[in-house]
Formats: sequence, structure tokens, C-alpha cells
Amino acid sequence: MAGPSRDSDTSVTETAALITSRLDNKLGEVTESIQQLLAAEISELHGDAQLQELLHDTVVANVDTFFASIRHNIPVRNVEPPTAAMEYARRLAQREISANALVRAYRLGHRTALKAFIAEIRAANLERQLSMDVYELIEAVSFDYIDWISQQVIATYQAERDHWLENRTSLRTLRVRELLSGADIDVDAITEAISYPLRRIHLAVVAWCGESSDGDELAVMERFAQKLAESAGAKENPLFIPVDRVTAWAWIPLGAGAAPDAVARIRAFTETAKGAPSIAVGNPLPGIDGFRRSHRQAQDGRAVAIATGAAERQFTAVSDPGLSVAALLGDNVAAASAWVGGCSDRSPPLRKATNGFAKPCGCFWAPARASRAQPRSSTSTSTPSSTASGALSNVGDVRSPTTD
Repeated sequence: MAGPSRDSDTSVTETAALITSRLDNKLGEVTESIQQLLAAEISELHGDAQLQELLHDTVVANVDTFFASIRHNIPVRNVEPPTAAMEYARRLAQREISANALVRAYRLGHRTALKAFIAEIRAANLERQLSMDVYELIEAVSFDYIDWISQQVIATYQAERDHWLENRTSLRTLRVRELLSGADIDVDAITEAISYPLRRIHLAVVAWCGESSDGDELAVMERFAQKLAESAGAKENPLFIPVDRVTAWAWIPLGAGAAPDAVARIRAFTETAKGAPSIAVGNPLPGIDGFRRSHRQAQDGRAVAIATGAAERQFTAVSDPGLSVAALLGDNVAAASAWVGGCSDRSPPLRKATNGFAKPCGCFWAPARASRAQPRSSTSTSTPSSTASGALSNVGDVRSPTTD
């Protein structure tokens, strides 16, 4: 082809439009080469047939939109983003495919499209200077388009991801609360719904912190929960449930080998971590019942820390020696039973009363007042401590994970 001479900018835009029109006849070939490259270079984009079809439509729509902007000299700022491209970004967000994969896809597609233009310009046998000017125009428009469309799809991706995570967190929180309520559940179904292995030994954590000017308290605590799990020797991700802006629950799934010293590991990590939130932990306990009881222990541990004026305590464990619950429990034997029963999950019953207090397992001092319900008689052999021991008895041991 003998192209027009380079007399003006008009001749450049007209020639670029002509080159683009020629490529329209090869649109299928161009889009196929782009999709093949994406499949080969970005493994994260491998998906089911439906997602692959949407990827194909996205590539076609982007190439067609880009070609149209050159062919009709449409400024990129006036171009509407392709519907398929926006929907593809949403689907990737829903499937938790990284935004980096999406950005790389546009960069690789851009490179492939430019190669197609270079080949067509060469085939057109244009005057050398005109060829250079046409390529510079197409390159400038293509970079503007990629920059613009990347911003559009990333904004759509992020909005959808935030929405998706919010919905998923709400659903997960609902399922966890159902689990904690003691309702009968399908273990496998709930495991899948909350993405957490329930057939493990569970170490429950309650975390709380003060408000910050950045408003990122939950994000900070979630990252900290992940580090706690790593420090405890967990091989799987913890379950993190926001309660409010400055409070969260977490569960760490443990194997039998990691469970015995998990609390000690977490304590050591927390006490040396900078900017750590305050945390309270229960005992590592197996199965569904352990998931619930360890959480109750962690909840009570937080309440003890606050009620005893230790709200700023960085780390509180149910097994801490000297942890006073007298201010919380008083005459509430039922509450004491729940606490000591949970605390005694790996300990013997209450020992002999000393100075009016019964000492359980070395975890803390609990009031031994249950004896008032059964006054002594001349024939009775019971003592205040033995009565308290009956009221505050063991409820279980830490063994291997159950198969609820």
C-alpha cells in the first residue's frame, strides 16, 4: 500500500484509522492470541468454562473498544468501560483472585495488541516517517486506554471485594454465633461455611484495643491473630470474627503436637510484640464442645482483666496463676462452676480450702462459699472444701481431636 504522505496530523490519524480497520478483519485472531498468552502466563486466571468465556468476552470487548477509539479518533476520556470487563473484575474479586493478576492481564494484552499493530504497519509499506508517526499515535492512545481501563477495573474489583468480604464476614459471624449457641449443627457444613476446620483442638482468643485515628483497629487485630496462630504452631489459618470496631474473637486450630505449649508460645510472642492488642485466651480444647468452652474461657478472661483493674494487661490466660475472679463471681456458684470446670479441663478438682478460699489447680483463687448450702451435721463428714469440690468439678481433659 502506498500510504498518504505526511503532510499533516490529519494524514496520521487517517492512516492510523485505516490500519485499525484492516486489523478489524483479524479481530478474532488478535483476541485469540491475547487469551492464549494470558492462559500461559497467569495461572490464577485458569478457571471453569464460564469464567473462561467471560475472559474471552472481556478481551474482545477491550480490543474492540480500543480499536474504535483509534478508528473514530475518540478521546479515551470519552470511552465507556466495557460491561464484560467490569463484570470480569467482579468475578475475580468474588473468587479471591488477586488484583495483581488482573493488572498483569491488561499489560500482557496491551503488549500483544501493539505487536499486531506493528505487524500491520509494516505490511502496509508506508513511508518511513509516516510509519513512525502512526505507531507513536497508536502507542500513545493504547497507553492512555490501558491506564484508564486499569483504573476502572481495579476500582470495580476493590468495591466488589469489599462488598463480598462484608457479606461473607456477616454470614460467617452468623454461623459462628449459631455454633456458640449450642445448637445442633452439621460439622462438615459449618466447616465449609466458615472456612475453618472444626475437627481440631481449638485455642480461643478475645482481642481488644483502644481506638486509633486511622480507624484500622480490626485490620491490625486480624493481622495479629494470624501471627498468633503462626507463633502457636498452627498449620491452618485462624478464624477471625469482628465483634465491634475495637473487639474481635478468634480461634486457632491446633494439632495434638502443638496444643500442649500453645498458650506459652502465644504468651511469649505477645509480650515481645510491638503494638499488640490486649488478648485473653482459653485452654486448647478439642472438637465442637472445645470450640465453645475455650471461647467462654477467653471471654471470662477478658472480663476478669477488666473487672480486676487489669484492662491494660496485654495477655490474660485462663491458666494464669493468681488470676482473681472473686470480684466477678462472689456467691455465683454456677458461674464459678463454669469457670473452674473449664479451667480444670486439664486439672484435678479443688484442693483443700485455705483461709476461706478453695484453691483449684493453681489457676486462680475462687471463693469457697458453696458450703453454705449444706450446713454441717454431727453425722456429716463433708467439709466446706469437699462441698465446693463437688460443686466445682472437672468437665473434661485435653486429648486428641474429637470427631463430633
